[in-house]
Amino acid sequence: MGVGRALRGVAGGLAALAAVGLAGEASAHHSFAMFDQNKQVSLVGTVKEFQFTNPHAFIEIITPNPDGGAPTEYSVELNSPNNLRRQGWKRDSLKPGDHATVVMNPLRDGKHGGLFVSATLPDGKVLGDQTKAGGRPVNVPVVQ
Repeated sequence: MGVGRALRGVAGGLAALAAVGLAGEASAHHSFAMFDQNKQVSLVGTVKEFQFTNPHAFIEIITPNPDGGAPTEYSVELNSPNNLRRQGWKRDSLKPGDHATVVMNPLRDGKHGGLFVSATLPDGKVLGDQTKAGGRPVNVPVVQ
């Protein structure tokens, strides 16, 4: 086997490895299908944590149980910090202990979580996700 042929084999192998690696990266990012964007749920509670981290920010909020049982913790997914910054958000827009009303599109599987729509603070300030302007679901093609 000649040197040229061996180099082509190595190059082909490296290209195949790169393609497999890129496919793994692409599949790691989820779609929005896990959220029921036709429903909205309001959570009134206390912010446990605001995770302003990539690839998506999260609000952990604890809501009291109306029956007097243990409170329920919800994990609400937001846009990326980069996009949130462009919309006026800051790392300290929400702080542990803040009382808030968070509106979300719930998870389809019924677990305690969802996709962020808006948050209203006790002073009336509303934090929203401007990517949902017009109330349309995100990442869903418009059929005309």
